[in-house]
Amino acid sequence: MNFKTKPNSEAELLNILHPLIKEWFFTKFKEFSLPQLFGVMEIHSRNNVLVSAPTGATKTLTGFLSILNELIDSSEKGILEDKVYCVYISPLKALSNDIQKNLNEPLKEMEAIHGRELGIRVAVRTGDTTASEKSKMAKKPPHILITTPESLAIMLSSIKFRDHLSKVEWCIVDEIHSLAENKRGVHLSLSMERLQRLSGHVCRVGLSATVAPLENVAKFLVGRERDHYRQCKIVDVQFIKSMDLKVLCPVPDLIDSDFETMHHGMYVMIDDLVQSHKTTLIFTNTRSATERVVDHLKDKFPKNYADYSEEDTEPRGIGAHHGSLSKEMRLEIEERLRQGKLKCVVSSTSLELGIDIGFIDLVICLGSPKSVARFLQRAGRAGHRFHETVKARIIVLDRDDLVECSVLLKSAIEKKIDRIHIPKNCLDVLAQQIFGIAISEKIHVEALFELITNSYCYETLDRKDFEEILAYLAGEFSSLEDRNIYAKIWYDRESGLIGRRGKMARVLYMTNIGTIPDETRIKVKMGEQLIGTIDEAFLDRLRQGDVFVLGGQTYEFRFSRGTTAQVVPSSGRPPTIPSWYSEMLPLSFDLANEIGRFRRLIEDKFKEKKSKDEILKFINEHLYVDHNSANGIYNYLKEHYDFAKKMPSDRRILVEYYDDERQINVIFHTMFGRRVNDCLSRAMAYVVSRLENFDVEMGITDNGFYLGAKKRFDAGKAFKILKPEKLDLLMRMAIDKTEVLRRRFRHCATRSLMILRTYRGRTKKVGRQQISSQILINALKRINPDFSIIKEARREVLEDLMDIESTKLVLQQIIDGKIKVEEINTMLPSPLAFNLVLQGYTDMLKIDDRIEFLKRMHQMILAKIGKGD
Repeated sequence: MNFKTKPNSEAELLNILHPLIKEWFFTKFKEFSLPQLFGVMEIHSRNNVLVSAPTGATKTLTGFLSILNELIDSSEKGILEDKVYCVYISPLKALSNDIQKNLNEPLKEMEAIHGRELGIRVAVRTGDTTASEKSKMAKKPPHILITTPESLAIMLSSIKFRDHLSKVEWCIVDEIHSLAENKRGVHLSLSMERLQRLSGHVCRVGLSATVAPLENVAKFLVGRERDHYRQCKIVDVQFIKSMDLKVLCPVPDLIDSDFETMHHGMYVMIDDLVQSHKTTLIFTNTRSATERVVDHLKDKFPKNYADYSEEDTEPRGIGAHHGSLSKEMRLEIEERLRQGKLKCVVSSTSLELGIDIGFIDLVICLGSPKSVARFLQRAGRAGHRFHETVKARIIVLDRDDLVECSVLLKSAIEKKIDRIHIPKNCLDVLAQQIFGIAISEKIHVEALFELITNSYCYETLDRKDFEEILAYLAGEFSSLEDRNIYAKIWYDRESGLIGRRGKMARVLYMTNIGTIPDETRIKVKMGEQLIGTIDEAFLDRLRQGDVFVLGGQTYEFRFSRGTTAQVVPSSGRPPTIPSWYSEMLPLSFDLANEIGRFRRLIEDKFKEKKSKDEILKFINEHLYVDHNSANGIYNYLKEHYDFAKKMPSDRRILVEYYDDERQINVIFHTMFGRRVNDCLSRAMAYVVSRLENFDVEMGITDNGFYLGAKKRFDAGKAFKILKPEKLDLLMRMAIDKTEVLRRRFRHCATRSLMILRTYRGRTKKVGRQQISSQILINALKRINPDFSIIKEARREVLEDLMDIESTKLVLQQIIDGKIKVEEINTMLPSPLAFNLVLQGYTDMLKIDDRIEFLKRMHQMILAKIGKGD
């Protein structure tokens, strides 16, 4: 992997481009963009290349310019073959349709310039493609094939289409950052190796927005060959756009303002921003918040958001865009945006990727996006065209968000990007892909192992795990036949060959392929009485005895079966899991560390007894914030310092003991992000419950976690027991009987085709899948408690959902003395503990009562430190 630091000259690019391409290009653009000067020649030379550039920086045209050049040249010379020259892979079907449109239009324009047809075919193959369209493609393949990871895997195992992929020259992976971080990317990494085996040399092109570290994404893109990574040029033109970024607060005081004032101020601020720009895109962090914002803006400012009419000359109206809406509704919103008929669109995460939505001149984020990369991805939707300024505003409504977003903004401006997590050795995806390979060809087991370990995601695959997956697929565990799990491949151990088994194999594979699990709503029942429903992701968090709010009442969770959760009424106990938990994006480890570092710098100023003016000047210069924001940050952190005399930071875990008369709450201020806190809290809860022989209550946030118990316990002693080298074993025991492992096992069992979602035209509902998985996990444990698919479910929970590796790093730094663990006793929760320890109490309150409750707690703290009544 090496970075390309010097762009090619314009003359060099002009020298390789066909006259027709040149003529068309300069009718559209004045000059080549920086990504084009860096990337076009590499693609022309068939060199693997990763291009990282902001949204709207012409990455897609960079990827296709050389390829269109080659195809036009071949067409002119009469040597254009009936084969697929380029496979373009997109994470979204909508993005695939955009790309087809954005290729066909330039081709038509070039044909108009040329005066005759070029005969270059572009087609989309996704799950929405009709049978007749697939049949046409099989007879006459497109020269540029636009597809998704799942459809590519199907085509690689298809008798009719596989031969058309035998001479592919280019493979483009768009929005590669959004694929690399999940199992769709793992699945794709193996499909790219299959494509390479089928075609010989394939030039791989990765197109990415903001991502880090680029070296790892490049390795993911190109994989290995023999004992080394394939060559890849890395083009990083990430920060070529100018940025206009600000953090805004709708009220001067985030504590002493009542809810009505804060709520009104926020919507007035949003409306002012929307009305002063042509088209605005607002991002929320949840789907429910998206609908709420649209509803409130329409209600408060009806004239400003009336629907567009043909007489209007400027954009009007407002719309919502999120994953719960139908495909037709989303397409309608996207089309109205492109046509300039919408003044404002509110979205959760569905518009983060590069779907063409026309001109956006302002992006507003309501609350923290939780990672620098996500913020830059969202902000990049404004000024989508090259050379335009990225203009974005973050509106904050609480003091933790104020600090977090101010540090996030600093990191964005200073190019400190969160590191991406790429899953490794996913055994469920491995089983699915081996089945697909066996369907398409007979292959020797050694060649198969080499093909798999060429993928970056499987470079460290254990041979024992590989062999167990083969044994499962070959039906060597006869006891699994009682669970209707039969052999899917044949495996001749003497010859070492594997291949397809049975006539139904191809149909079974193609109707069950994919990595995205089926999700459903969970029914909450008290006996036979239906109380309501919750998300599956919310159920994942629940442990027996946890309390949550539903329909304004509190309930204690007992157990679940299938898609039903059984509860009993709870009185006198506040919720341990806030109702919004499952929807919230997690704060990243890297951004959490930056926030911790800032807290440490501020504490140093307090210790040095710097004046308020000096500290405000430091905050202004360090964080690029305005005076009001700096003042809010100063007051918040000064209150905590006066209260506790110690500040939790990247080098200090502050453990706070607080007795609320119901129980002892031990608050752990751990500035390491939600995924680490999830892992650390479960490990601590498990250790404490074993040491003290009683159950503990648990709650987590991005900035820490708390454990609650009837009796006081020694948190320091529990920390000493936690050792990085023993954490895997301890966490295995801690999650063994949890809902999250049971649910994740179902996902892994369906991916590995142990549980079939579709069989002979019948679809198994999620509830039946869950019940089947609960019976299956016990059957597998009898064969081997560490059976590969159980092992994969644990890995997914600990490495993908949580972050056990970063947790080990934190524990090692505690042992090395780089992070100190210090304790304080308090009569009230400290200011920094508000959102953590009060999340359960405030969940029971109406929103205006919640604000009033926090104000009263704030006044009590001010009184304690001598600043209040």
